[in-house]
Amino acid sequence: MLNVLAVLVLLGSGTVAGVLFAVAVSTVPALAAMPPDRYVYTHTLLGRNWDPTMPLIVLGTTLLDIVLAVWAPGALDRTLIICATVCLAGVSLVSHLRNVPINKRVHRTDPDAVPPGWEDPRPVWRRWHLLRTALAMVALAANSVALTLIF
Repeated sequence: MLNVLAVLVLLGSGTVAGVLFAVAVSTVPALAAMPPDRYVYTHTLLGRNWDPTMPLIVLGTTLLDIVLAVWAPGALDRTLIICATVCLAGVSLVSHLRNVPINKRVHRTDPDAVPPGWEDPRPVWRRWHLLRTALAMVALAANSVALTLIF
């Protein structure tokens, strides 16, 4: 059972880190280069399929990490897995408390009628996204090292 958990945790944390990294290095710069109307339109299209897929992967991997921490044979393994769990919980919190509210605000904006003086959310959204990307990368590294030590 430990082997199955290990595979699922690495698959989940790797997917989260990979998706967030890809968004950070490709999607965010592309969106930043767009005029506001194209940004609003494109952001709305890109955001359609993230929910519930990514929250399920993040929260599911967090739960699997909790189970793995209980079953970890050594103190260092357990500590690293707990670190990964906290980082994945941080990804979820940043997403739900910071990025999602910004997304909802953008989705309420009509791309054909972006008001003058519109407050561009891209710089703030980017900072929060980079934080959750860093948390996801630390989670993947902690899980990888812990599972390398276990096996």
